[in-house]
Amino acid sequence: MRIIVYGSLRRKQGNSHWMTNAQWLGDHELAGFDLYDLGQYPAAIPGEGTIYCEVYRINAGILAELDELKSNTKDYRRELITTPYGSAWIYIYKRSLAGVPRISSGNWLTREARTS
Repeated sequence: MRIIVYGSLRRKQGNSHWMTNAQWLGDHELAGFDLYDLGQYPAAIPGEGTIYCEVYRINAGILAELDELKSNTKDYRRELITTPYGSAWIYIYKRSLAGVPRISSGNWLTREARTS
């Protein structure tokens, strides 16, 4: 199975250690989503923009760990989407983002370029 990540789980980011045993498949520009800056990590929701992501091959154990990580906040739901590497799971933010700055670049790594 595969997962697509767009923020703190990306390489050299704060939570990338969760992906240590995952196989990096490649980068992907995911159209139809917007990215928001929650501070320590981002939120992705369906939208008009493009977000910059990484796709990994993972096993059921890694997925269970990531589900636990994301369920601790109760703010995300997991959805299956299509990527050039095949179907992949993505975590979509499910709470209101009113007043949260949008990352206009769509790239968590360049998040200082943001708009409201």
